[in-house]
Amino acid sequence: MRSRASDIKRQPSDINSHLSIPPTAWYRSLTAAGLRNPQVHGCARYWLRVEGSFTRALQKQCTRSFHVDVRQEGFAPPSLEESRRLDIPPRQHAWIREVRLCGDGEPWVLARTVIPLSCLEGEGRRLLHLGNRPLGAYLFSSPLWQRGPLETGVCNPAVAGQPQLARRSLFSGHNSSLLVGEYFLPALFGRNAL
Repeated sequence: MRSRASDIKRQPSDINSHLSIPPTAWYRSLTAAGLRNPQVHGCARYWLRVEGSFTRALQKQCTRSFHVDVRQEGFAPPSLEESRRLDIPPRQHAWIREVRLCGDGEPWVLARTVIPLSCLEGEGRRLLHLGNRPLGAYLFSSPLWQRGPLETGVCNPAVAGQPQLARRSLFSGHNSSLLVGEYFLPALFGRNAL
C-alpha cells in the first residue's frame, strides 16, 4: 500500500544539494515499491531489509572509520505526511534530526528522525543530546523501544547523486512513536554487503 509522498523542503542554496533528501513515496511492501523502481530488487535489497541496527551494518562495511555528521537538529514542524504517519496534529513541532552516516570518509546514508514531543519525556530526553552518537546505538540498547515494520521509499531526486531509495520505520516506546528514515546515497552501493 502506498502512502502519500513526503513534502520535505530543502534549501535551494545548499551547495551539496545531492546530499539532501528528495520527496519520497512510501510503500509497506517491497514488491509494490519494486513496481515503481526495479532497483529495489538489485543491490539495494540487502540494505532495505537489514535487521537490527542499520548503523551496526554500516560499521561492518568500513575498512577505516565510521562517523555521524549532524547536518541539523532542532524543534520544527514535520511534513504533513510525517505527521500523519506519527498520528500527531499537523503543525505540531517535533525534534527533527538530520545526519549523514559516513563510512571511510564519505557519506553513505542520509538519515532523518522525527521525534514527537511525547517521546522526549523522562528517559526520552536523552534523544535531545545525542550529538555525533548514532541514534541506533541508543534505540537498540534500550528495552523500551521496539521497531515496527519497515517501509520502502522510492525517492524522486531533483539532482544527480540524490538518494533514489530509502527505508523507514516507527520505533514505539514511552507511549509514543518516533520515525526513522534512512536514504541511500549511491556510494553505499559500491560496498560489498555480503
